[in-house]
Parts: sequence; structure tokens; C-alpha cells
Amino acid sequence: MPSHQPAAGMMAVDPAYVSQPSPMASKDEPNRSKSYDPKKPHITDTPLTKANWYKHVNWLNVFLIGGIPLMGLIQAFWTPLRLYTAIWAIAYYFATGLGITAGYHRLWAHTSYQATTPLKIFLAAVGGGAVEGSIRWWARDHRAHHRYTDTDKDPYSVRKGLLYSHLGWMIMKQNPKRIGRTDISDLNDDPVVVWQHKNYLKVVFGMGLIFPTLVAGLGWGDWLGGFIYAGILRIFFVQQATFCVNSLAHWLGDQPFDDRNSPRDHVITAIVTLGEGYHNFHHEFPSDYRNAIEWHQYDPTKWSIWTWKQLGLAYDLKQFRSNEIEKGRVQQLQKKIDRRRAELDWGTPLETLPVMEWDDYVEQCKNGRQLISVAGIVHDLGESNFVNDHPGGKAMIRSGIGKDATAMFNGGVYFHSNAAHNLLSTMRVGVIRGGMEVEIWKKAQQENKDAYIAKDSNGSRVVRAGFQPTKVFEPSATAGAA
Repeated sequence: MPSHQPAAGMMAVDPAYVSQPSPMASKDEPNRSKSYDPKKPHITDTPLTKANWYKHVNWLNVFLIGGIPLMGLIQAFWTPLRLYTAIWAIAYYFATGLGITAGYHRLWAHTSYQATTPLKIFLAAVGGGAVEGSIRWWARDHRAHHRYTDTDKDPYSVRKGLLYSHLGWMIMKQNPKRIGRTDISDLNDDPVVVWQHKNYLKVVFGMGLIFPTLVAGLGWGDWLGGFIYAGILRIFFVQQATFCVNSLAHWLGDQPFDDRNSPRDHVITAIVTLGEGYHNFHHEFPSDYRNAIEWHQYDPTKWSIWTWKQLGLAYDLKQFRSNEIEKGRVQQLQKKIDRRRAELDWGTPLETLPVMEWDDYVEQCKNGRQLISVAGIVHDLGESNFVNDHPGGKAMIRSGIGKDATAMFNGGVYFHSNAAHNLLSTMRVGVIRGGMEVEIWKKAQQENKDAYIAKDSNGSRVVRAGFQPTKVFEPSATAGAA
């Protein structure tokens, strides 16, 4: 009677019984365009050519991200930068930057802490002043980025190129059907998020341009300077800083916690992005309100959130346990060590060495072959001309040829170093039948006895310093050597 269990090559899930996702984003997700018709072919479904390249470009975003800043930069040549305006532009740059990093990112996208309504309103307002989309839209894409990192469903995957992850994903049209789905039901229940999303354009013009202009104009009479420097150019710089989290933070730096995906840690990216540059840590522990966990690492966003907690504006700051963080760090260190270990010559594995009778070993040595037995492992000293290069002299090592040199090598004559044992391992050619560690270890494996064999992540045996097979603390006679 045939089995109903799936066999190799069969699908474990029958697609006929699985509902297919809608090509249109659900009602809980913000669609990019109300006019988008999922039944019609999207422009991204057609190849990019010289004839249709302009159809692939999102010209509105090109104007907003590039055109307006360019006009502001040109106007800046005729607009003097006053000291108070420069100070205000920098201060408002940090405020709107925190609106993204502490608000859009750590509060709403990852819920790494909770905020009171006044703080939410402040972050929603200054975050809108950065002109990077509504909270609802921004957090939805960012959750997709984390869920589908480095895949085709990642809205700004660095695998598509550094420039694409920085700007290309915004200035080139994206197919809504290809962006990974995420759950933003919690954002839909947040009245501040809903209000900002519905009134986003008002927030953008009000907090992005009008407010900084009013402060400079009413404060010290620099209306045009406030509009150009604290408004247009400040928006440009805060946008570019935030975009570096999508690009630079996935390209520059180290990966101390995991290297399966692209996120990296680097102090330069942290300085540029108000602390978001410790991105490898963030992708491993996304619900932690910190990006930098060391006291000396630059993370003004973390410091701001902590300060708000002391003022009673923030609470429930989430932190991963240090034990879990250190486990990730140690595991990644082990992977790096394993890669370096795999590049080194550790000698022929013990289990693959041919077994040699003691009499055959002695006879080969009498016939001129320079073999030496240490702990039941036979080594050929002649292939590398090691006899002539032996630091202890030719006579000393020649006295062990054709004999059991275990005691001699392990303190009888000289207690050899770890380096000497490692070098000896590269000269292995066989094992003596019944001879000490090798055969004892094989027999223990066959009988399922406890025999500690450390292995790395590649399944290769790990040889710790001081635990080489040829290193024994109480030398024993090799079988058949008497």
C-alpha cells in the first residue's frame, strides 16, 4: 500500500490549498498610488531601454530630492549665511533628524520604547519636517526591509547596488507587487500616526519650510536665509544622512554579530546618521532602543531617548539581555576563526591516515626512511628535510627514528612547544595499529563511549593549543614498541 507521506522532490505544501497574496497592498498598508491598477502591467515589468527609460523614473521624487535642493543651492550663492541662521539650521537639522531616528525608526517602526502623547506629537511634527514620507508609509517600508533584508522584496536592498539603496529606489519607480508585505495594524491604531498620514502635506510644508523660515524671520529678520538654509538645504542634508542608513550602513564597516546579511557597524556611519551606524547590532536586535551598546560609541538618538525617560516623556525602553548579545558576538567570532582555521594546513586528518604495523614501521626506518612515531602517529621527517633543520640538532632527532619517541617528545628529552606539535602534524603519514590516542579514539567512537571531539561550524575537528594528538601528559608505551 503506497505511503501518503511526502517523498523527496515533492512539495510539503499543496499550493492548491494556499491562498495567494493580493497584488495590491492590503487596506492596512499605504498604497503608493491610488491610481495603481494591479491588473495592468507595471512599467518595471518591461526592460529598461533608451526608448523608455524616462517612464521608469519617478519624476516627482527627482524634483523633490534633487530639483528643489539644487535650486536652494543656487540661491545660496546670493544669500549670505548669518551666524544665528547657521546655528538654527544645525539645531533644526538635529531635531528633524531625531524625528526620523528616534521617532519614525525606533519608536514607530520597531516599538523599542513607548512615548507619551506630547513626545509623539513632537516627533511626528519634526519627523515630517525631514520630508521623508509619513510615519505610516516610512515604517511600513522599513519593516519590509528588516523582514526581507537583501532580497527582491527589500524596498532598498543594497544587493541592487549602493547607489540604488541610497537614492535609486526613490527616483526609480517600484512595482508594488514586489515589495514584501508587513503588518502595520498597530500604526493604524495610533491616532498621532493616522493624523500625520492624513495631513502629511500640511506637516511637510508647515514643519519643513514655513516653521524654520518663521523662526529665522521673526527671530532676527533673516527670512530668506531661514527659508534657504534652515529650510531647503537642511532638508537635503537630513535626507542624505538618513539615506546613508540604507546604503552606507550596509556597505562600510564590520559585522561583529552576524554576517549572513549586509548590515555593518562603523563609527563614520554613526556620526553621519545620529547613531544609526551600528547597523549590524540593530539588525540582530531590532527591538533594542539602542544602536550603540558601548559607552564610548556615538549614539545621540539613544541618549535622547534615555533623557526623555528621565523627564517622564518616554518609558518601557527595551534592551536585549547582555547574555544574548554576547552569545551572538561569540558565535560570530567563532565563524571568523573557523574561516581562518580552514585556510591553514592542520595535517592529514587522523581518521584518514593508513594503519601501519609496528614491524613495518621499524623495517622502513632500517631501510633508510626517516620516520618517527609519537603517540602512535607516524611522521615522515625526510620529505621536508626536517632532520637537518631540527633546532635541537641532528643527533637528537635521529635517535628517535624507528622508535617510539612519545616520551622523548613530551618531556623525556625536551617538552616541545605547541608550535612544535603543530609543525609535526603536517608530517603525518600513518598510525601504528593499537597505538595510543588514534586507535583508542577510533575505538571509543565505534563503541559510543564518551570521547570529546571539538568541531568547528564547518564540521572539521578543532585542535586546541596543548591538546594536539601528539601531546600527552603521561607518556605510555606504544603497543608493540617494547
